[in-house]
Amino acid sequence: MTGPAVDDLSGSEFSVEVVSTGMHASGFGRVGDGRSFSFHVDRRQLNVEVYRPRLTGPVPQDEDVVAAASRSLAHVDVADERSLTAAVRDAVNDAQPVPRTAR
Repeated sequence: MTGPAVDDLSGSEFSVEVVSTGMHASGFGRVGDGRSFSFHVDRRQLNVEVYRPRLTGPVPQDEDVVAAASRSLAHVDVADERSLTAAVRDAVNDAQPVPRTAR
């Protein structure tokens, strides 16, 4: 199933714009401060990347990732959009800053 997800989530300005459920679930969305994020499921693991605000291109590059999170999906129904969206919301909230190397 693929389609836009409309989710208010208590006015936190978190939204999942597109979600594909199932074994290879993925999608993307936005948080209230202008940042965007993407997620995908790989081997029962949810991986989330949060990007910096005001991206210059349509496809984020490695240097655009400002935070990331990974968590087990042992108790998440990846076939249920609401369950998956809740897990993504929690992962975005728990995302840790990505260390940058000096150039």
